[in-house]
Amino acid sequence: MSSVNRRQFLGGALATGGTLTSALLLPEAAAQVPVQHPATPPASTPAPEVRTQLTSVDFRYAPVLRQTAFCFPDDPHKSLINESGQLLYGYDMEKGVFFFPLKFSFALYGMQQATVTEQTLESPSIPIVRTVLERADAVMTLTTFATNHAEEGRVDNVLMEIRPAKDKPVRVTPLVQISTVKECDLGTREKDMVVTEREGGKLLLAGRVYGNPSDGTVRGTIFDVDTDVSKQLTIHAGVASGDAPYRAFFRFPQAGQKLEQIAAGLDSPDHHLETVREFWTSWSPFHKPADWTIPGREGDFVAACARNILQAREMKNGKLTFQVGPTCYRGLWVVDGNFILEAARYLGYNKEAIEGLRTTWSKQVASGQIIAAGGPEHYKDTAIAMFTLVRQCELSQDWSLLHDLEPEVVHAIDFLDSLRARAVTEGSALGRYGLLPKGFADGGFDGTRNEFTNTLWTMAGLRAIGAAGEKQNLPAVALASQVFQELYAAFEKAAVQEMRDYEGQFQYLPMIAKEDAAWNLPDPWDRPRPQCAQWALSHTIFPGRVFAPAHPVLRGHVALMQAVRQEGVPAETGWSHHEAVWTYNAPFVAEVYLWLGMRQAAHDTFIGFLNHASPQYCWREEQPLQDALVGSYVGDMPHNWASAECIRYIRHIFALEDGQDLRLLAGITAAELALGKRHSFEASPTRFGPIDMNFEPLDRGRGWRLTFRRDQGPDPATVSVQTTLGKYRLSGGDGVRMNRQGATAMLDPSARQWTLTWAV
Repeated sequence: MSSVNRRQFLGGALATGGTLTSALLLPEAAAQVPVQHPATPPASTPAPEVRTQLTSVDFRYAPVLRQTAFCFPDDPHKSLINESGQLLYGYDMEKGVFFFPLKFSFALYGMQQATVTEQTLESPSIPIVRTVLERADAVMTLTTFATNHAEEGRVDNVLMEIRPAKDKPVRVTPLVQISTVKECDLGTREKDMVVTEREGGKLLLAGRVYGNPSDGTVRGTIFDVDTDVSKQLTIHAGVASGDAPYRAFFRFPQAGQKLEQIAAGLDSPDHHLETVREFWTSWSPFHKPADWTIPGREGDFVAACARNILQAREMKNGKLTFQVGPTCYRGLWVVDGNFILEAARYLGYNKEAIEGLRTTWSKQVASGQIIAAGGPEHYKDTAIAMFTLVRQCELSQDWSLLHDLEPEVVHAIDFLDSLRARAVTEGSALGRYGLLPKGFADGGFDGTRNEFTNTLWTMAGLRAIGAAGEKQNLPAVALASQVFQELYAAFEKAAVQEMRDYEGQFQYLPMIAKEDAAWNLPDPWDRPRPQCAQWALSHTIFPGRVFAPAHPVLRGHVALMQAVRQEGVPAETGWSHHEAVWTYNAPFVAEVYLWLGMRQAAHDTFIGFLNHASPQYCWREEQPLQDALVGSYVGDMPHNWASAECIRYIRHIFALEDGQDLRLLAGITAAELALGKRHSFEASPTRFGPIDMNFEPLDRGRGWRLTFRRDQGPDPATVSVQTTLGKYRLSGGDGVRMNRQGATAMLDPSARQWTLTWAV
């Protein structure tokens, strides 16, 4: 994998007259099919929708090896702690996912290793991390947190507390184990222990013991392991009792501070802990006027995911950059950024989202192409940047940025249009079809290939920017619609030839062409997985809305995603082709299900996604299945495309923008009702203006009430709700006219404030 890697359904004739078929899968109610794309009537009895048994979030599929960020928002020092309480510094992309050239871990002297029994956050919004390690006679608790006092600068801190496992006091000798690629020196300065780099004298650690040490010495041993130098710092021996735990406080300067700058702080670990607690307690995941009230575990995830996103963000070359993660994806990926910026806007970070968008467009080069971390063969990034621009203008109700960027957008459209001619000169299948040239598929296929992901996302971007150009009276931008139509027609012809059979059950479109040599590798194990790199097709379906629900490519995609599920989510869809899951690929698929009206499938898939998070509310990009023998870990952690998808999906189950239609409560299932608690959104942006929603239970379980208000913005074409929510039936409304159409009630789209009630 290169350094830029990541990461009624029947039939229908294509433009060429060819026919494609797939397994028949129906939404739960025909009325839930997006109204602008009426589905073709089924030609045979639908297969039952496959369901998972996941009903709650208990982190059952959490990765064994994990990382948690405990730094501040927009912090240039991306401090990480792993599952055992080890501090990780200086990530080196060239040496693999888990290589950090400087690590600090904590232990107890003696024969046996301590066992990590627990690691928790103080709360989802407070990244104070507590790690509990147990031995037979003693329990060590590590409290890890960051500080940033004006007088001393950015410092990481670990408060070690050791207590007896039973009533009897115990004598203990703690250790700090240092793994580094550079020589370092151990020593003391008055009552402090000090670790410095030998060359240059950079301070790495300063520590102080509290309690009852038996002497004042610090001892260390040095031994070499390959090119690494591991050092073991043996701390003062002491007594730990239930009333008086052994305490030691360690500080790790992050901004090149000298000992004199941080030594005074060694006297007051509890004060430092309280100040950082106060900071995070006053911090909000939301920027007013936006605000959410989400009960239960999903609400915890929203708070944590907002924090994850802001912790990864930072200023780069004077530009605010929403970064994907703190290690291998500490940079700008355009497709990840599209969804992260949408999530940021949902949280109320409007100004910051626009800054992030401008950062994306600053990546445009002379050819008109936008090139970011995905590389020059990630042609789709140029189209995705246009899609992001449209979405941000919609959500802000301000199209001035599109007008400001019109020359850049036109240049980008010209670049994408020119790619088809380049493909013809290649002499490949893509050129013969009239699609984009060979490129980097991403999401499981490396190198430059005959692949379809660039064409798919480019169709979504051209469709969106062309429609925006028409509405904003920008003729040169509106020409993107013509390019889209031509590319779509070419894709339709290609799809007829490129669809494949899945075990005799249905037809699907793989993401690389039939002529790719990988299909004929001698060992079947090495051949492409059908589900590999289907991510771009999910996005092209929704939010791209390029295909109608009856389209055979869409049908095949849904059938494929349901056929390959393991642990509640589509498996083997990314870089790790066997016995692994691409965790946040699951909400891509859940959004497709939600758009199609498959409420329960969407919910189940999303819960499967949440259950692959760590108990610290973050995800690794890819991880092995729980019983895997060959699966591997891939990518960053915390991974903030995953954080963004969590935020987006939770908003969308309450308010889903489907083109010019607004669908409310489209993803509500028995699970949300079972909580029996209020859900609310204030000033939540949509392309129809900000909305307020308050969905609350009536007294004694008699029903539910939805109160809705929409601020200034264009009226939707339709507004709809479900007439049935679990055992409750829509019983009446106040302030709005309704027209019931089977399982759906259509509401007057011009009404800006109203109340609906569902009752038994």
